[in-house]
Amino acid sequence: VEDPPMAEEEEPLFSNLDLFLFSLIVGLVIYWFMSRKKPEPIPEFKKLDTPAPTTRETSFIEKMKKTNIIVFYGSQTGTAEEFANRLSKDAQRYGMKGMAADPEEYDMGEMARLSEIENSLAIFCMATYGEGDPTDNAQDMYDWLQENDDEDLSGLNYTVFALGNKTYEHYNAMGKYVDKRLEELGAKRIFDLGLGDDDGNLEEDFISWREQFWPAVCEHFGVEALGDDSSIRQYELKEHTDINMNKVYSGEIGRLKSFEVQKPPFDSKNPFLAPVTLNRKLNKGGDRHLMHLELDITGSKIRYESGDHVAVFPTNDSALVNKLGQILGVDLDVVISLNNLDEESNKKHPFPCPTTYRTALTHYLDITHPPRTNVLYELAQYASDPKDQENMRKMASSSPEGKALYQSWVLEASRNILAILEDMPSLKPPVDHLCELLPRLQARYYSIASSSKVHPNSIHICAVVVEYQTKTGRTNKGVATNWLKNKLVTDNGHKSTVPMYIRKSQFRLPFKATNPVIMVGPGTGIAPFMGFIQERGWLKEQGKEVGETVMYFGCRHKNEDYIYQEELEEAEKNQVLTQLNVAFSRDQEQKVYVQHILKKNKENIWKLIHSENAHIYVCGDARNMAKDVQTALYEIAEELGSMTRTQATDYIKKLMTKGRYSQDVWS
Repeated sequence: VEDPPMAEEEEPLFSNLDLFLFSLIVGLVIYWFMSRKKPEPIPEFKKLDTPAPTTRETSFIEKMKKTNIIVFYGSQTGTAEEFANRLSKDAQRYGMKGMAADPEEYDMGEMARLSEIENSLAIFCMATYGEGDPTDNAQDMYDWLQENDDEDLSGLNYTVFALGNKTYEHYNAMGKYVDKRLEELGAKRIFDLGLGDDDGNLEEDFISWREQFWPAVCEHFGVEALGDDSSIRQYELKEHTDINMNKVYSGEIGRLKSFEVQKPPFDSKNPFLAPVTLNRKLNKGGDRHLMHLELDITGSKIRYESGDHVAVFPTNDSALVNKLGQILGVDLDVVISLNNLDEESNKKHPFPCPTTYRTALTHYLDITHPPRTNVLYELAQYASDPKDQENMRKMASSSPEGKALYQSWVLEASRNILAILEDMPSLKPPVDHLCELLPRLQARYYSIASSSKVHPNSIHICAVVVEYQTKTGRTNKGVATNWLKNKLVTDNGHKSTVPMYIRKSQFRLPFKATNPVIMVGPGTGIAPFMGFIQERGWLKEQGKEVGETVMYFGCRHKNEDYIYQEELEEAEKNQVLTQLNVAFSRDQEQKVYVQHILKKNKENIWKLIHSENAHIYVCGDARNMAKDVQTALYEIAEELGSMTRTQATDYIKKLMTKGRYSQDVWS
């Protein structure tokens, strides 16, 4: 090939056949190279096919050209989103149009432009998470409100409904902040801040607020209700008869087939299927089942810190799903889509579609919580007995007898949708309308019981299985804990997997290892402290100087539910735990709880807190334990710090603001 072409020679060096064969070989070589390379760029082209998510419409003003009410929601467990959907649907009853909006998807800088829309109103349904924090999806909005002091929101009409829980330290902090901050920026509050308390009856708080809110809106805009339309469908049913089953969702949360082809990064829209490598019962006796699970995150690129939460996506019990199918007389394996009647809406379907009723009721819909009043109200029309219709509508009203009936018949009796259908034989709703109304099944959060320094590829969960008798004699089972309990390491030769992702937390060991830590965690509240203890042990092994590590744990009986006893005693023997204090509440006449031993060790506690810069951590039940521990600390500060109760309270509260007193609590 190097030689110059020999044009002057009479006789060609290569015959035509040679040239043909040569070209053929070269062609084959090139083809072989090309075809070998080919598989690589294919995914690139595929990616370009689907519209890139960055082209998504981030202007809510553009979306609102046909709408005048926008309902933003800050939601962690789905309730605020549910309330936002209900309010946007309500708008139709007043001749207005509403849209529910996830603030994470829109540009909050447009808030001032709402004045361009005639009769516009922004409603904010804001839940508070953890220690007074915004929910994940409202973090950007919160940052925007904090950072923009020069915004002029004088053209914005707004109202806020806050969702919180009175047993927590920072009750409804997020809702209160948004309400106050919008006013500071010049916006006009057209109705008072509503405060929902999930420790009491959140549904009732919402109904009472909403009952007064809409008349105020009507007065403000000079409109009136169009008469009460009993049911406004948001979605229409489409049955698929000849669909390729590869196009049908089978439980994935986001992308179709995401459980078959796993791609990082993993998050709430794209969970990782973690294999279960260990599932053991922790307690030696008693009538409860406390369990320890280990999830394998090898190769997932998932990182976590001690104190973070793991979120898992459970599935409903198939026996419940089958019973629902029977009572509604429906073939659960029909493939359907529920399509939004409002084509402008960002929310095309209530859950991933197309899918089957079975998948929807198993993976996507919450069928075990007592249904909220709007569900009863909309289903009432399908009861053939007028008395049943009347009762269902009454329960959804704000009348005192209606509220009392809902409280006793639904909430106190813990009736889920199946129990309601069983106890009201005249009620026969179409399954598609029921699927439209039921809320989404939510991820469940657990404090991680391991340290990534010791277990970089494993996440440990510690939980108690929920199971109880209801007033109607039924046995109700917690969705996630019973599902986890049945996650055997290998099930019929297959690995059991759990769809999960990590939620970062503020619950962190002190930056300086020399700071002492005081950990208070009875029952499964011990979970994050198992991670803390592992981490402090690891630091010691690295030759670091580690401060005192003090544990206050509580359980019922030493020989029944003293969980992680071997690990704790081993840590104490190795001086990783410098003090291990355990309260066995029921092993003697008088009940003894963690706060009692705290008080008994008051001198040591006060020395660590007041003189040695100790960090305090409390994990577990918010309603009683966390409050009692706080009170015990007030009393110690009062007595040993020679303070008044007010000074002692301020002293402990200051520790909280400085990040030296952290709580990871639930109710």
